Amino acid sequence: MKKVIAILLSIILVFSSSVIAFAGVSGENDVLRFDENGEFKIFNLCDIQDDFPMNETTVVFIKDMIKLHSPDLVVLGGDNTTAPKETKADAIKEICDIFVESKTYFTFVFGNHDDEQGVSREELFKMYKLYGGKYCLAYDAVPELSGVGTHNLTVKSSDGNKIAYNLYMFDSNSYVYDEDGNKLGYDCVHKDQIEWYKNTSANIKAANGGEIVKAMAFQHIIVQDIYEMMFYEFPFALGKATVNFDGQTYTYLPYVYNIKDGFLLEAPCPGYYNYGQFDAFVETGDVVAVFSGHDHPNSFTVEKDGVDIVNTPTCSLGTYGDPATRGIRMLTINEADTSVYESEMLTLSEYVLKDGEHLTEYGDYTKGDAVLGILESVFFKLYFQITDIVYLLTGVKM
Repeated sequence: MKKVIAILLSIILVFSSSVIAFAGVSGENDVLRFDENGEFKIFNLCDIQDDFPMNETTVVFIKDMIKLHSPDLVVLGGDNTTAPKETKADAIKEICDIFVESKTYFTFVFGNHDDEQGVSREELFKMYKLYGGKYCLAYDAVPELSGVGTHNLTVKSSDGNKIAYNLYMFDSNSYVYDEDGNKLGYDCVHKDQIEWYKNTSANIKAANGGEIVKAMAFQHIIVQDIYEMMFYEFPFALGKATVNFDGQTYTYLPYVYNIKDGFLLEAPCPGYYNYGQFDAFVETGDVVAVFSGHDHPNSFTVEKDGVDIVNTPTCSLGTYGDPATRGIRMLTINEADTSVYESEMLTLSEYVLKDGEHLTEYGDYTKGDAVLGILESVFFKLYFQITDIVYLLTGVKM
């Protein structure tokens, strides 16, 4: 009898410890999971950057895409609204209403423009939580960290028995200044946030029996490492012909060959400092891609050390952008192999010409704009194909 009791106690202790480990994982939730087909779909929706009310074409476009593709989660990529202080709450409610009305779960990160109108990030965060209700999954994991709202969200397997994927949201902050108050450039993810990331990844790995759980990361400002892969480094500054980041100088002459897909239409604007966030991704081994907005026309993927650096363009007509790229990035992850993912740009131009002619009724986007966007896209694709051919024939990376 004593042996039976001892065995039963052992089983209970083992089960209890596993439940505690699983329940104690940061970002665990009961709503995000792979569907019955083993898929999980994300919309990365960046730089709405509009006043209140939002541009009507933008609103209808987002609603149409949600209705057509039914994403499991929407990630707002920062610079979500630039409405003035007086209408900031109305603007955030208008954004949240899109997801509440469609019963779509969403989360968000802040951009450098979100809090420039006199409302703090802390207050803005409360507004999203208030108006988003149960559909807003964002939370401030550790309020003491740099920025506001850095957090992660886990995605369960289709059977709900384990954590199958993880999503990191980083506040990449706003600007950095020298000791005299002069602006040096954009900010980035700070050291304390990187340490939080490492600890969170380790805890999820431990809860998964020591096996790495693959992940994606989302933030507004792109990692500085993009310049190493995309532009030629230079020994000294040449005024506006070069760009400097904390002692490192680069030309604006790009390695077009390194772009896996999409287009580079303006020079990326990463943080002035680099505290090693991307290196931490590579060393930890869970993040397969890091997604940013910020640079509105850019829609590219560049791989470095096995991790994709991806820029998602603006989805909005309320701010600057380009007809060739303006749209929403749809990401699809398959439970059978979480080390890879599918990425597709749902562009406004393609939608207008294919199924969304009604979007031209609001007067902000015409069929001519859509045709121009498609022609631009074809031109850039041909140009990139030519650079690939030149490399194959000559070995020169353009």
